[in-house]
Amino acid sequence: MLSFISSANPWLVGVGLNTVLLSLVWFAPKKLLTPAGVFHAWLLGILIWGTLGWQGYLVVAFYFIVGSGVTRIGMAQKEALGIAEKRSGARGPENVWGSALTAALCALGIGVLNAKLFPLTQSLVPSPQSLLLLGYVASFSTKLSDTCASEVGKAYGKSTFLITTLQPVPKGTEGAVSLEGTFAGVVGSAAIAIVGWGVGLISPLGIVWCLLAALIATNIESVIGATLQSKYTWLTNEIVNILNTLIGAIAAILFALIWANSFG
Repeated sequence: MLSFISSANPWLVGVGLNTVLLSLVWFAPKKLLTPAGVFHAWLLGILIWGTLGWQGYLVVAFYFIVGSGVTRIGMAQKEALGIAEKRSGARGPENVWGSALTAALCALGIGVLNAKLFPLTQSLVPSPQSLLLLGYVASFSTKLSDTCASEVGKAYGKSTFLITTLQPVPKGTEGAVSLEGTFAGVVGSAAIAIVGWGVGLISPLGIVWCLLAALIATNIESVIGATLQSKYTWLTNEIVNILNTLIGAIAAILFALIWANSFG
């Protein structure tokens, strides 16, 4: 079976696999995705399988499963306080791409390089595929860190502080942080980075870059939430999520490049 999947056209495998898995999600009693969210997740899954195979797919599946589970922690309490995710955590298209647009662009870049559509590009940066793979994993590591920090902080944070002033603020305030949430965020980013290493997408050192990048990006996102988000209506949570994952991916790639140039 595995040999058949390995030898089959990855795009066709992606279509078939995503159709089956998302059909199960569609009929599941707990709605993890809206109808439109299912379609967009189907497109994302095909892109990831077609460009990165089962290894890349496992990373995004891990994010989706853990992220959905964490979102539902303390849901009744968060809904009572008015700080729960809308639709009881069911993700729509805006959530799918807010979380995964950066990763999708990294995967698309890898697909283009592997197809040798622009062979000259590969000479500009040493091992561009490995850097894009690091960016791919780091983007999900950053997003899971953000999700875990936010949802665990809202459910179990004993004291929440505004990141810019360290003044106490109510749970769910944009830009608020808590010790419990921060710890959960580090655990979440480490978990998905380890998955990325386990399937061979990144090196052990890449785990370190993902952890550092996620910590930096998540705190920058909190600063954006505390200072800018309320001032600009176009700066929605989904836009902030895209910026968050983009910062995480770029930071991890820069760490890897600096390390390679200094100690490689």
